[in-house]
Amino acid sequence: MKNRNLSKVAVPVGVVGILLLLIVPVPAFLLDVLIIVNILLALVILLTTMFVRKPLDFSVFPSLLLVATLFRLGLNVASTRLVLGQGYAGQVIQSFGHVAVGGSIIIGAVIFLILVVIQFIVVTKGAERVAEVGARFTLDAMPGKQMAIDADLNAGLITDAQARQRRAEVSAEADFYGAMDGASKFVKGDAIAGIIIILINIIGGIAIGMIQNGLDIGSAVGKYTLLTIGDGLVSQIPALLMAVSTGMIVTRSNAEEDMGSTASRQLGQSRVALTIAGCAALVMALIPGMPIFAFLVVGVGLIVVSRRIKATETRTARDLKATEDAKATPSPETTEAIIEQMRVHALEILLAPDLVDIVSGASDDLLARVKALRRKIAMDLGFVVPPVRTRDSIELPAATYSIRIAGVEMGRGLAPAGKLLALGGSLGSLPGDATVEPVFGLTGKWVPAELRHAAELTGATVIDRVAVVVTHLSSIITDNAARLLTREDVRVLTEGVRELNPAAVDELTPNPLSLAEVQRVLQGLLAEQVPINDLARIYEALSLQAKVSTDPEGLIEAARHALGAAVASRYLEDGTLRVITIDPTLEQAMLEAARPTAQGTQILLDPETNDRVVRSLSNAVRAAADEGYSPTVVCAPALRPAVRRLVSAPTGGIPVLSYSEATAADVRIDTVGVIRLAEPVAA
Repeated sequence: MKNRNLSKVAVPVGVVGILLLLIVPVPAFLLDVLIIVNILLALVILLTTMFVRKPLDFSVFPSLLLVATLFRLGLNVASTRLVLGQGYAGQVIQSFGHVAVGGSIIIGAVIFLILVVIQFIVVTKGAERVAEVGARFTLDAMPGKQMAIDADLNAGLITDAQARQRRAEVSAEADFYGAMDGASKFVKGDAIAGIIIILINIIGGIAIGMIQNGLDIGSAVGKYTLLTIGDGLVSQIPALLMAVSTGMIVTRSNAEEDMGSTASRQLGQSRVALTIAGCAALVMALIPGMPIFAFLVVGVGLIVVSRRIKATETRTARDLKATEDAKATPSPETTEAIIEQMRVHALEILLAPDLVDIVSGASDDLLARVKALRRKIAMDLGFVVPPVRTRDSIELPAATYSIRIAGVEMGRGLAPAGKLLALGGSLGSLPGDATVEPVFGLTGKWVPAELRHAAELTGATVIDRVAVVVTHLSSIITDNAARLLTREDVRVLTEGVRELNPAAVDELTPNPLSLAEVQRVLQGLLAEQVPINDLARIYEALSLQAKVSTDPEGLIEAARHALGAAVASRYLEDGTLRVITIDPTLEQAMLEAARPTAQGTQILLDPETNDRVVRSLSNAVRAAADEGYSPTVVCAPALRPAVRRLVSAPTGGIPVLSYSEATAADVRIDTVGVIRLAEPVAA
């Protein structure tokens, strides 16, 4: 706790101390300590910029740069006060003025000017430009990054918490580069201030030495100029380190390693380059007058390093070949291996050889999308679909994929490499192959990926090929959910209900209903895309109905009745349930014609009446579609299963609800059509 409080007040106390440096004189020994702290602080910051993996790991750098610059300027004021007032500013400045430059004013001035040129013209100017460009590019890329995060969130690839974290990182990155753009101006201003301060100190020192201390001009110049140059060197060395740190932090990319590891790995990736450089050093050693020993040491060192890299590459290639050979070695034809090859997978996606790139393992590849799809379907329907096996097949035509359930092909489509599917809009002017979208039957065109923007300008909806495959897979899974629900799935779901509501399970299975009978009911619900998330309510309804009858149709209707509000809510449009009803006279005739069969209740009407009923329903559905509605058929509860069997195939699976299900949701009901017998028979 004490350490936390100390670190919290350290910076504010330090800033107050810096302000005191500008006002209160400090003794020479304390100035020595502060100068050493300044140099080491700059060195620590420089080393930290080298070891961080990405700039945001050192996000405090802009503020730290400002504090360090202010600290250095405070030391300049304190040292100037001592140099001009006492002619002595501590051992550090004295040593730099005499030892570092050999006591020579000319050498000291030249070294100081060189440091200033390096800092101001080379490092600071470059860092300032990089920071400016980085800030502009980061701000320009923010909308695209935010859209990418939203797309990943909508696709289910990331959670809400991950999306918030990534948005925060994008915002922090923009703030960091914006701050660095401004902080780089501190470094530039510091360099200019260093030049001005040293000139003022030289002029002021000579004036004080001649006027106040009575020294001749030579003595005054020798004494005060050396101290001023020492003071300048003491200030410019940490200033140069901070300038290099600024350039280092703004030129770092978001790598997963520190700078030293990245640099050594990338510089050593070409042994040929190192070998050529080593040979060049050996050749240069033969030039008359050149230091032979130095060139020989460097050249031999580069060649030795290149040979070590070659040996490493050879060993890596040998290990890789051994691994590939081990994989290629046919496994023994054991019974277990043959059984594994015989096993039929519940869900499979077969890809033509030219489509295997979509399972490359990138963040938006097919495998990641399928994983997100399984989670979404589990949330929507209430059970986890089996894993999707993905493999290539040389039997498929180019750019073709096939989706299989239990070894049977349920759908096939195209996903050509390097192209996007454009739907709608005016695509006649764009190159590409015309196609029909496999799920909704929409006409479109596969256009080159580089023409995405042009296709969007025409008003078309542009979909990447992985999204096409996943959408097709989602449609097939939803349509065949009943086939995918296995007995083991039902057992796992039942055990999950038992943990939270044991009474509902104990009253239902194994008596009066077996697990197989429960599976049949759940499959019946999924066949009509009724979610089975609320298993506890379903089991309670089944246990009551099973005391009266264990007929599967009656059990399914009892479960639907218990889920009435949830069933109807799936078909709401803007809070309204739009329905097609049956004429009362026709409904009564259908009730009288209903007969129980082995396949469930059937409406045994004559063929002509059947055709007229279906034709009337088709006309009503078409009229509602023209108005932009997706209606459902509503009928008496006793007729609902039979009506669904009657109209399912001709209408493409229009939902059929009972009156009790339609009114359970307590929503507005809008009748958009009526099925009548008065429809004329087509000629």
